[in-house]
Amino acid sequence: MFKYYWKYTPYLFILPAAIVLLIFFFIPFFQTFLLSFLDYSKNIYSPEFIGITNYAKLFQNPIFYKVLWNTFIYLFVAVPVLAIVPLFLAILINQKIRGVTLYKILIYLPVIVSIVVAAIAFKWLYADQGILNYIVTLIGLQPAGWLTDPNFALYSVIIVTIWKGIGYYMIIYLAALMSVPKELYEACDIDGAGFFTKHLTVTIPHIMPTIALVTTISAISAMKVFAEIYVMTKGGPLNSSKTIVYYIYERAFENLDLGYASAMAVVLLIIVMAFSLVNILCFEKNKYQI
Repeated sequence: MFKYYWKYTPYLFILPAAIVLLIFFFIPFFQTFLLSFLDYSKNIYSPEFIGITNYAKLFQNPIFYKVLWNTFIYLFVAVPVLAIVPLFLAILINQKIRGVTLYKILIYLPVIVSIVVAAIAFKWLYADQGILNYIVTLIGLQPAGWLTDPNFALYSVIIVTIWKGIGYYMIIYLAALMSVPKELYEACDIDGAGFFTKHLTVTIPHIMPTIALVTTISAISAMKVFAEIYVMTKGGPLNSSKTIVYYIYERAFENLDLGYASAMAVVLLIIVMAFSLVNILCFEKNKYQI
């Protein structure tokens, strides 16, 4: 009798995670999907079923393409930095150097700072009369509107995301570096391999799954960025720093157009899933070959 029930033991371990996913992902997703077929713009208490009209309006809206492009800029600028710089720092800190614990603490410190606090601090830093413009004027350059100029606003916010995330991904890389066999490094030293050659031929191939993980997580985070934009620019000026998640918030909670916002949320989910799949297949394609 116990042997009969024993085969169901693995499913019991999976059950708690499955329940959490069901409550916090699948049920909200299907609710959002159903909301995307309704029109709340006329009466929020009595929505009207309009089919795929919200999706049609979405792909005819130039603002949607603008915020989608801003989101992709955020993705293509932030993700490479968050995938490469923390790896480089992790490799350096993994060496036998004095004060390594202090370096780890200083680099990781931004991670434990609230994103709202960090965004407010950088907003003061970027102010027209802020410290950054003061330094710029000291070296003889003209002060810039870091958050008020459409050419700078988005990139100024991206810097906050990068500053906040480098320490977090560095710790992930440090954990992965512990699994690399030290014998391989010793063999490289005997062969006379240099610092970069050693890590290109040994470190990176061994931690490729971790690089895929960091790239995927940072890509998803970049596409869902909200707090920095809400605190620092509110999507301005002229929608230059508005990303898709902030636009969803704006349409849902400021314009109360829940159906239109839900359609955008469904599109965002599809894009995020596509990028995650591409990342996994690119970095771990040998793992999934049949």
